[in-house]
Amino acid sequence: MTQRTAERRPIQSMTGYAVATREAAAGQLSVELRSVNSRFLDLAFRLPDDQRACEPALREKITARVLRGKLECRVSMRRSAGADANAIDEAALDRLATLLATVGERFPQSRPPSTGEILRWPGVLADAGDTPDVQDDVLGAAAQAIEEFVAARTREGEKLVVFVRERVEEIEAFVAAVAEAGPALLEAHETRLAERLRAALGEVTSGTAVPLEETMARVRQEVAAYGLRVDVAEEIGRLRSHLAEFRRILAGPGPVGKKLEFLVQELNREANTLGAKAAAIDLTSAAVEMKLRIEQIREQLQNLE
Repeated sequence: MTQRTAERRPIQSMTGYAVATREAAAGQLSVELRSVNSRFLDLAFRLPDDQRACEPALREKITARVLRGKLECRVSMRRSAGADANAIDEAALDRLATLLATVGERFPQSRPPSTGEILRWPGVLADAGDTPDVQDDVLGAAAQAIEEFVAARTREGEKLVVFVRERVEEIEAFVAAVAEAGPALLEAHETRLAERLRAALGEVTSGTAVPLEETMARVRQEVAAYGLRVDVAEEIGRLRSHLAEFRRILAGPGPVGKKLEFLVQELNREANTLGAKAAAIDLTSAAVEMKLRIEQIREQLQNLE
């Protein structure tokens, strides 16, 4: 599969299930696919011994449509009564009867074989499982199951995208609230801090030779230094940038899981820094709500391919 083909893929969940059945000459054939989340593509095949030859072709079909997930492919055959009866090779059975008659004439005391021993005699039971028709039926049913499987994963992926986009919108609302309220809260907090510093310095300088102008310069320096420590403008800018990238990726084709997982780490880092600074300017609640939404996104991204 080329990279260009992969770029046109819809965003899919790594959780999916599908089963396809069809009537074959030997009986009813069933191909079942189920998957859960995984960092990489992890394939497991459960095939009857007489259909092991189908595994390479099945693997090729699946890897052309699925890129991530722990996927199990199970093939089963419910053989019909007619197929079981026709599985006996009459010519081989006649040859065995002739041999047994010859042996019986030469060795009259010999014990005749049991029914089970006769059926296990090479060639008596025809091995219908290796016929090309059965393999064609397996691959045909697998193609149908894969289509339904991909469709199921795509539907689940659409639901996950809606959920993640809603959480992104909520985070954007909290970021906007912090950006709007932050300067006013910071100014009010700096005013209170300045008043406390003036009072403290006034007590210290009372009756001393320290000029008032020098005292106020010291106050302004402390307030400015504090403002730099709690300024959240950079965090707000980076959060908005990451959220915009989130939207861009969600609007495009899959797979997107690993890209979004990296962005979630960046969002969480900025939210932690914002939370530490917001605690000083009465914005703790907004920071906590942001981190809660980011964690909800992270949990859902574990299921996105």
